[in-house]
Amino acid sequence: MEKIHSKLSAIQSALKAPKSQYNEFGHYKYRKAEDILEAVKPLLSANGCTLTCTDELILVGDRYYIKATAVITCSEDGSSVQTTAFAREEAEKKGMDGSQVTGASSSYARKYALNGLLCIDDTADSDTTNVGDSKPEKTSGRKPVQKAAEPKTAPEKTSGKADMMPGGKLYAMVIEYYATGKVSKSGKDYRTAWAEQVGANEEMLEAFDHDVASYRLAHNIQPAF
Repeated sequence: MEKIHSKLSAIQSALKAPKSQYNEFGHYKYRKAEDILEAVKPLLSANGCTLTCTDELILVGDRYYIKATAVITCSEDGSSVQTTAFAREEAEKKGMDGSQVTGASSSYARKYALNGLLCIDDTADSDTTNVGDSKPEKTSGRKPVQKAAEPKTAPEKTSGKADMMPGGKLYAMVIEYYATGKVSKSGKDYRTAWAEQVGANEEMLEAFDHDVASYRLAHNIQPAF
């Protein structure tokens, strides 16, 4: 039997990757790919393994995706296990040049490739975006009076800025709409519309992208390749 499987199991069991990053806008902690790599290095050394991460740029239609591959290899017999993950490059990000856009996509793709390889489940973490967690109301057994359903209104520029910020009543909807590929009435994607409305800076855009990635992971939404 290849030794890599027992070694990988030992690394997965011992790995503790703390969330050393803090999002000031969403008020939650999260981890980056760099945090995972820093935590796993001592375990790799102790178990006689090496870990490499590589990127590949893939064109699908008219959009580019970063395909990240994480490979762990046993130094004794050369056996290895690998996982891959994808992140789509945004067509444009305010305040970022082309290399920064690619770098951000690479960081997200590598993080989720490492998550898969090392069994790190972000869906149960506090930095996952929650759309709602309402509990059913208790009833007396009588048939409730049916109320007319209120239309789910897409967040447009008539909404207040506070409502569109993390923690606001419309922010989760923006994340959901963008993550599922919906387009606003103005024809813009919801990330662009949101950024323009709140005057998002680079840090806010990074937090937004992190929330979108968490939403997609939690709801098993995969990019169309």
